[in-house]
Amino acid sequence: MIKNLVIVESPAKAKTIEDYLGKDFVVKSSFGHVRDLPKDNNAIDIQNGFKPTYVINPDKREVISQLKKLAKEAETVWLASDEDREGEAISWHLAEALNLNEAKTRRIVFREITKNAILNAIEHPRTIDVNLVNAQQARRVLDRLVGFELSPVLWKKIKTGLSAGRVQSVAVRLVVEREREIERHKAESAYKVTAHFDAGGKKLEAELNTRFKTQEEAENFLKRCIGASFSIESLEKKPTKRSPAPPFTTSTLQQEASRKLYFSVAQTMTVAQRLYEAGKISYMRTDSVNLSQDAMQAAAAEIQRTFGQDYVKNRQYKTKSKQAQEAHESIRPTDFAAVTVSDDRNEQRLYDLIRKRAIASQMADAEIEKTTATISISGQPEKLVATGEVVRFEGFLKVYTESTDDEEIADDDVKGMLPPLQEGQSLNMQRLQATERYSRPAPRYTEASLVKKLEEMGIGRPSTYAPTISTIQKRGYVEKDNREGKERPYHVLTLEKGEISTQKKTEMAGAEKAKLFPTDIAMVVTDFLVAHFESVIDYSFTAKVEEEFDEIAAGKQQWDSMLETFYSSFHKTIEASADVERSSVSGARELGTDPNTGKKVIAKLGRFGPYVQLGEEVEESEEKPVYASLRKGQFLESITLEQALELFKLPRVVGEYEGKDMKAAIGRFGPYIQHNSKFYSLPKTIDPLLVTEQEAVEIIEAKRKADAEKLIKSFPENPEVTVLNGRFGPYIAVGKKNVKIPKGQEPSELTLERCLELAEQTPDKPARGGFKKKSASADTPAAAKKTPAKKTAAKKGTGTKKKS
Repeated sequence: MIKNLVIVESPAKAKTIEDYLGKDFVVKSSFGHVRDLPKDNNAIDIQNGFKPTYVINPDKREVISQLKKLAKEAETVWLASDEDREGEAISWHLAEALNLNEAKTRRIVFREITKNAILNAIEHPRTIDVNLVNAQQARRVLDRLVGFELSPVLWKKIKTGLSAGRVQSVAVRLVVEREREIERHKAESAYKVTAHFDAGGKKLEAELNTRFKTQEEAENFLKRCIGASFSIESLEKKPTKRSPAPPFTTSTLQQEASRKLYFSVAQTMTVAQRLYEAGKISYMRTDSVNLSQDAMQAAAAEIQRTFGQDYVKNRQYKTKSKQAQEAHESIRPTDFAAVTVSDDRNEQRLYDLIRKRAIASQMADAEIEKTTATISISGQPEKLVATGEVVRFEGFLKVYTESTDDEEIADDDVKGMLPPLQEGQSLNMQRLQATERYSRPAPRYTEASLVKKLEEMGIGRPSTYAPTISTIQKRGYVEKDNREGKERPYHVLTLEKGEISTQKKTEMAGAEKAKLFPTDIAMVVTDFLVAHFESVIDYSFTAKVEEEFDEIAAGKQQWDSMLETFYSSFHKTIEASADVERSSVSGARELGTDPNTGKKVIAKLGRFGPYVQLGEEVEESEEKPVYASLRKGQFLESITLEQALELFKLPRVVGEYEGKDMKAAIGRFGPYIQHNSKFYSLPKTIDPLLVTEQEAVEIIEAKRKADAEKLIKSFPENPEVTVLNGRFGPYIAVGKKNVKIPKGQEPSELTLERCLELAEQTPDKPARGGFKKKSASADTPAAAKKTPAKKTAAKKGTGTKKKS
């Protein structure tokens, strides 16, 4: 007979908790959600108050069977899923699926997995909060209705397999609108003037308090300064204080981990989940900046022990966001004294970030003295300004400084210490420089800055940020990518030793790293949704829906009446969309006429992605149109005739090698050489339109050599088994399974039998979180899978293409 059965969400959490509770408690995992809406159209009874039908997930039947048996034997069942709406819903689904007796069922919650928190939760159980469950159900039902009714409209009007969602489509719209804002931006130049002085043997740099719009104006200013004297007109010293940032919420952790550690949003949440389940940090899905009194005291004790009492300043942060969810704490360490918590590098790095941020939030302000020196130019109205900062007391800066998304040139933000200066002091001007600088468009979103924008707009909640960012990329609406930028000339005018010189230099403009770019399909779908489903994709409307979910969670609104209000107007819009002509939303554009052939050039969206077409199909004619895929960074709505004509030059035969043609082309993953049915990537420095026969041969040979060096050993009797050199050292590949080689075992001496034995001992990698891959549905359409669109179209090059 089991006395107590505790059910948690993850096996890692189960193991940690079992260590704290002792022999009277058996702790088991549900591996996340156990029930969900079925994949078909019968999931929601719209006529009967939007009543959902739930089914046990196929991969959870065995889990439910085992839990049922244990629950039957147990005196008390403790439902210990996470303390948020999703966790509350999991507990409710477990109670329903296991047919739990309410009298012997307890719901417990904790914000951290520590012995005190677990024992305290056992002492203060509660019942399942039906309002939180209803808020989660309302979100799930509403999102299913939107997906099931809107996605088929996209299939009919634009392209089979597309999907739409209440939050994902709004996130895509933000990326699309930012891209168009960047496209519209016209860079304007202005001249920034800096002066370099000798101030009594020390260097001093100052900047003019105005910028000149033209080169002529800048040059005139420099001419006026020939022979001028420079002196300190005024010195202003101003003490200032800088306060620390509050402890992390989900979104601020995602932003800072992106800036400092270069983590993706999904990676941050995966690593944070592991730290939480190991009992090292508090719950990682929260929009609260609050710290408990115990946490504040623990932080203060650690600060006093490490730095002294002068560095302690307890602060109670208040969450500004009116729509903040349940009263969670911020993300913090469970033990402020613990410095090292994991052998895993990424876990330790993220933990350091969380710990330092939480400790810094309870530290004294940094005391800074800011000095501003105003420099006059004899006979001229303009002034030069030099600023510097001296840190008089480090305070929280001893531990942590928050990063920003500001992309201005670093030198503009660095303020060092000024040399000793006095009012009236004469300065020896060494060099006066006017540098041409260009205005910048708004930066493209990173994953983290898109999360920040969604949060500012009140769209989504801590549990939805990471899935939303992943979904829009998986479904081919947004790509995270790097762009190299283009060379741009700029001018530098220098006044030195009484003479003015002009230099023309170049800089790389528009280079991007790990930024979010919309695809053509994202632009077409966004335009269609904005035109015909404005309410669904409207920013304020989407935020209002989130607020209504919050009201349901607080028991202030009935979930079925909220859904009725939404659905009645939404469904009418769906019905009205039947009258929309497919041809009006294809994104197709006629670009002009090819001067060589006189044929029309058209840009279109087809089955394999965006492409350009030269010529049209003519019945009873042998002549067929020519097709070519768009290159990375080109869009249907902005590609020019000249750019399109360049695309038709590929694929091209570069030459012959080993009796086979070598063709240069561009595919989904960039430019490549095709030879004997194999593909060899071209380096960024070589243009596929210009690559020579010799260069192509060198690329093929280099790849063959690298592949040969990778292979340590193969077995002719079983070609599926190979011993290879990888990034992290030698390993065995058996089919698709990678197998570690034990320490002390020489890779070149491995036999086939030993390789197969090691493979047998290596378990198959389970699906993350205990879930199998979901089958295609309206939520995860089959056609949303990635297809090598550009490579397919590029290979067709001069072939024919089916009508889209």
